[in-house]
Amino acid sequence: MKEGLKIAIGADHAGFDYKQFIIDALAGVEEVKDFGTYSAASADYPDFAHPVALGVESGEFDLGILVCGSGNGVAITANKHQGIRAAICWNEELAERARSHNNANIVCIPARHISIDEAKKIIEVFLSTDFEGGRHANRVNKIAC
Repeated sequence: MKEGLKIAIGADHAGFDYKQFIIDALAGVEEVKDFGTYSAASADYPDFAHPVALGVESGEFDLGILVCGSGNGVAITANKHQGIRAAICWNEELAERARSHNNANIVCIPARHISIDEAKKIIEVFLSTDFEGGRHANRVNKIAC
């Protein structure tokens, strides 16, 4: 994992336990801002996805992590923001490609479909992989509407 990163993180109730584990595993980064939820009580994923996306989009944070049951809700919500490229990742290879080929800036973890250990590995790969640029930059530059 790269040093000096500022990470925004959020989760709904389905991702709450994973979020807590992930925060503990991020001890080596410069800053981690927890945008909630702060309990396992039922919560609406947009309430946490939007603040994480805004923090990354504004440049206050380098990258973001969102967790919900499937990863879909938080990814759909975050991708409404023009400067966000949120990717659902359920294995390490997808995390690597999301960063290296798509310059994804938010990783979305499907807590109901992968183990906590796999989530940790995915995040480690996501946070340590650089964007390759080149032909991939041309494609990423065509994403915004």
